[in-house]
Amino acid sequence: MARVASSPFVSSRSSTGRGRGARSNATGRFERLQREAFDDGWTDDAPEEHRTEVTQEPARKIVTFNDSPYVGFDRSINPYRGCEHGCVYCFARPTHAYLGLSAGLDFETRLFAKPNAATLLRKELSNRRYEVRPIAIGTNTDPYQPIERRHRVMREVLEVLAEFRHPVSILTKSDLVLRDLDLLAPMAAQGLARVMLSITTLDGRLARAMEPRAPRPDKRLEAVRVLAKAGVPTGTVHGPMIPGLSDSELESLMEASAERGATYAAYTVLRLPLEVADLFEEWLETFAPNRKDRVLRHLRDMNGGRIYDAQWSRAEEPRSVYARLIRERFAAAYRRLRFEEMPSLRTDLFAVPPEERPQLSLFA
Repeated sequence: MARVASSPFVSSRSSTGRGRGARSNATGRFERLQREAFDDGWTDDAPEEHRTEVTQEPARKIVTFNDSPYVGFDRSINPYRGCEHGCVYCFARPTHAYLGLSAGLDFETRLFAKPNAATLLRKELSNRRYEVRPIAIGTNTDPYQPIERRHRVMREVLEVLAEFRHPVSILTKSDLVLRDLDLLAPMAAQGLARVMLSITTLDGRLARAMEPRAPRPDKRLEAVRVLAKAGVPTGTVHGPMIPGLSDSELESLMEASAERGATYAAYTVLRLPLEVADLFEEWLETFAPNRKDRVLRHLRDMNGGRIYDAQWSRAEEPRSVYARLIRERFAAAYRRLRFEEMPSLRTDLFAVPPEERPQLSLFA
């Protein structure tokens, strides 16, 4: 049985942004005027309340295409912008700067929902020139973040995909995915759906500090069990592995996932692009001050002397001893636990429903 390690390194000190991942809210990098917080001696100790605000943002297109060599898909859907889970390490945080907002607290409190996502998806899939390939959901922000319970954008998108018999791959940190089991199980039976749960740590205290509004690790593991039992190909993503802080849990995470029925797995190593680096350092100072220097030292070693360098961290072959060790540990556990390759999804069943086909012109 997988065991949870104790977490003496997690501090219980409170700070600004209670219940949130980021400790600050620096001005977006594209703004002409910059705000800088400072202590004038008059601020009391009560943490500032940061409520979630959701703006309805009708989109012009919903399927996003990419040709990046670093990802294993060429198209994706993001039902929301920003993410209430508030994971402090989230690589998507810098995208909020394009909205004139902060990658800090704004990213997890000022959210945008796309209410017309399902309508757009139906239109785009009905286009005669559309060529079907699996759509990835959950690649930038979590489709099952807390606001999905009320807005149900992901549910509507999944209903359209099921209707068109379109393959979909879902990545989430939330057991809310089980709400849609009535759609996922039939799609999986046709080879059209697979799900991965992201589980970073088995330590509830550490998870609460790093991912304050994501479901507890045990709830995510239970979601793995339920999905697998229902016949949905289910895997787990373990990461980001944080060197010197959480990487020791890699094997325990994989064992716990295998015990619940996960048949494949993946891992990532922490990367801190743009504003995320400062946000993560602030977080370390608050929650793991005694591990801060060690973590940053490992990160610099894994990124050619910098906190983050894409050419180093995303190189095909790990360039540091520590990164190679993590990869070798993952590979050894993968073999020992008899994990399989990620299952492929069918594309030959795709069909535009008859009522979605445009009426033929009398003059065509």
